[in-house]
Amino acid sequence: MKVLITGGYGFIGSHVADRFHKEGHDIYIIDNLSTGKKENITFKHKGYILSVEDSKCAEIFRSNKFDIVVHLAAQVSVAHSVAQPTVDAESNVLGLVNMLNLSAEHHVKKFIYASSAAVYGLQEQLPITEDAHCSPISPYGISKLSGELYSSKWEELYGLSTLGLRFSNVYGPRQDGLGEGGVISIFMNRMIAEQPLLVYGDGEQTRDFIYVEDVAYAIYRGANSYQSGIYNLSVNQQTSVNRIISVLGEIQPLKEVVYTEKRVGDIDHSVLDNTRVMRDFDWSPLYTIEEGLKRTAHSFIQQSAEQQTAASAGAVLKSPMQIKLQEGFKRLLPSIENIVAFLLTAWLTLTYANSSYGAIDVKLFYITIIGILYGNRQAILAVVLSSGLYVYQKLLDGRDIISLTYDTDFFFQIAIYLFIGLVVGYSIERKNTIIQQQEQKVSEVNERYEFLENVYTEVREVKDELQLRILNSGDSYGKIYAATKELESLEPEQVFNAAVTVVKSIMHVPKVTIYTVNPQQSYLRLLASSGYSLDTLPKSLKVSDHHYLTMILQTGEIYINRQLEDSIPLMVAPIMHKDRIAAVIAIDGLTFESFSLYHQNLFRITVDLISSALSKAFTYIDATESQRYMEGSTLLQADIFQEILNSKIQAFDQHQVPFLLLKAELSNITLIEAAMHVSSKLRETDYVGLNKNNEMLVLLSNTSIEDSNPILQRLAHASIELRAVREE
Repeated sequence: MKVLITGGYGFIGSHVADRFHKEGHDIYIIDNLSTGKKENITFKHKGYILSVEDSKCAEIFRSNKFDIVVHLAAQVSVAHSVAQPTVDAESNVLGLVNMLNLSAEHHVKKFIYASSAAVYGLQEQLPITEDAHCSPISPYGISKLSGELYSSKWEELYGLSTLGLRFSNVYGPRQDGLGEGGVISIFMNRMIAEQPLLVYGDGEQTRDFIYVEDVAYAIYRGANSYQSGIYNLSVNQQTSVNRIISVLGEIQPLKEVVYTEKRVGDIDHSVLDNTRVMRDFDWSPLYTIEEGLKRTAHSFIQQSAEQQTAASAGAVLKSPMQIKLQEGFKRLLPSIENIVAFLLTAWLTLTYANSSYGAIDVKLFYITIIGILYGNRQAILAVVLSSGLYVYQKLLDGRDIISLTYDTDFFFQIAIYLFIGLVVGYSIERKNTIIQQQEQKVSEVNERYEFLENVYTEVREVKDELQLRILNSGDSYGKIYAATKELESLEPEQVFNAAVTVVKSIMHVPKVTIYTVNPQQSYLRLLASSGYSLDTLPKSLKVSDHHYLTMILQTGEIYINRQLEDSIPLMVAPIMHKDRIAAVIAIDGLTFESFSLYHQNLFRITVDLISSALSKAFTYIDATESQRYMEGSTLLQADIFQEILNSKIQAFDQHQVPFLLLKAELSNITLIEAAMHVSSKLRETDYVGLNKNNEMLVLLSNTSIEDSNPILQRLAHASIELRAVREE
C-alpha cells in the first residue's frame, strides 16, 4: 500500500512510518519541519517539505493515489495554543480540512488522524470513556474536537472512512519537550545534563503514559481494520510523576528533585479507558512504564553522546547574541555608509568653498548618489544632512538664523535638495519594489516548476521501474498475489509446504528444499522438498560439516554458490523468526541465464515474504499454545493434529514428501504418560496428538515404511503398541 504520513518526520510520525515500512508498505511524508527532523527517517521514502494547509499538497495526492493517509501534522503545545490561537487553528483545523478534502477527492481508503485527551477537559469520572462529554479548556483541545467533527461529517457526506485516536500522554525516543507527554522528555534531558528535576506540586498527580511504539502499532492495526469513528488510545493505567522519577533514578542517579507550587489549571489525575480499541483492533500495549522509560533513556543518552561527539569534532555554532549583533550591523550598515559619504561631502564643501571648485554644489551629487544606492529612506537622511551643512555654510559667511528665514534663495536651495532627494529616492524605491515583486514571482514560479519537476521525475521513475519489472518478471504480479494468498495460513506446517510451491512458481526452479534448524543450531532436519529423489536427499545435516551452512547461521545472509560447487545448492537463504534462524531454504537447477543479480534479489524478496508469514504463524501458535494441547500434556488437540496431518497429505500429493502415521494402543498407561514417553524420543519435526476418538497418533515427517523399524524400536514401551495406520 501507499501510505502518506503527515508530520512523518516528527516524534510520533517517524515511529508510525517505521512501523508501516517494516510491514513492507511504501512511505510518503508531508512535513514542514517546524518540529520534525529529517534524520528521524533513515529508510528509503519520498518526502515533501510542505505545510499541510498548502495548496501544493493537491499535486502530491494527484500524483500518487494513496491508499492510507495518517494525519499527524499538528501544533501540539497547549501553551502555544493559548498564546497564539490563530496559528493553532491554522495548523490543526485548516490543515486537517485540506487533508480531508484531498483524501475524499482522491478516494483514499482510510483516513486516520490524531486527536487528544485534551478534548475531554476536566472529568471527575475515571477512567474516561469515549462516551464522556467533551468540554475542552484550551484552544488546542477545541481545535482537536473541531477536527473530530469535521472528520465525522466528511465520512457522512463523502463516504471517506475516518478513524480518530484520542491519544493519552505519548512518550518515547525522538520526543522534544513540547506537547502533552513532554514531562518525560524534559526529565530525560535534565537527567542527562545532571540538572535538578523540577516538579510542580507534590508529584502524586497521575497521567496515562503510553509508549510511542504501542501508538504506532495501534495506528497500523487501525489501518488494517474496518473500524471508523473515535477511539481512546492509552494503556488505561495511572502513573504518578513520582513513580517516573523513581524509575529514572534506577536507570541513572539523579542530581536533585525540586518540588514547587502546583501550576494553575493542571489536573490531578487522568486516565483513558482503552477497552474499545483493544477489542476492535485486537491490540494491547506491549510496553510497561519501566520498559518504555528504559528504552527512552537509552535513546536520549545515545543522542546526547552523538551531539557531544559532533561538538568535540569542531562543530562550531553561532550563539543567539552573535546572530542578533550580525543582523543589527546589517541593518545599520546603509546609515553608516551614508554618514561616511556625508563627512566626505562636508570636507570637500568646506575645503574648496573659496576655490573655483566651490561653485559646484557637491551636496547635490551626494544626495543623488545616496538616493540611487539606498532609496528613499537614506535619501531623506542625506537631504537633512545636506540642509544642515548648507545652514552651517551660511553661518560661516556671517549670516544669522533669523535672516535666513527671510531669504528666498535659502529656501529655494533647500527645496532643490528635497526635490532631488524625493524624486531620486522614490524612483529608486519604486524600481526596487518592482524588481522585488518580479523576483518573488520568478521565485514562486521556479519553486512550483521545481516541485512539479520532482513529481514528474518521480512518476517517470516509478513508470520505468514498473515497465522493467513487467519485462523481466512476465506474469510475476499474479504469481506474487497467489503466493501471498498461499502463505496466509496460521499453521507453520502449511506455510512451509506452501513455501515450496511459492518458490518454485516465482523462481522457476525445479528443486527446492526446506530444512528446520534445531534450537542449538547444530543440526538441520529435512521438512519439505520438491524435485529430488528421496534416496539422494539427506534427512539431516550437521552444520559443522558444511561451510556454507556455518556461514549462513553465523551471518544470517543469503549464500550464493558462485563457484558452482557440485554438492551445494545454487542459493541458500535463512528463514528468520524473532531474530533467530528457524529454517533454511535452498534452490537448485536454475538455468545459467537465470543465475543473475535480479534473481538473487527476487529470491531474497520471496524468502522475506515466507519469513513474514512464518513469523505470523509462530506468533499465533505462541498466543494459542494453551488451546493447542490437551491440558497438562504434550498431546495436540484433535482439530489441530488433523490440520497438520492434512498439510502432510497435501505435501505428499504436490511434492511426494513422505510421512508415516502411527496409532498407539495403550495398556496400563495413561494418555499423558504415553505422550510424555513418545515426545521425548521424537524429532522437532514430528508430532503427537489425538484423533476424534481420543486415540493417540504419532506423525513422523519425511519417513517412509522402510524407515519404521528403527523408529519403532526407539519408541518401544511395554505398555505402548505402535502400528502404522497410513503410510504414503
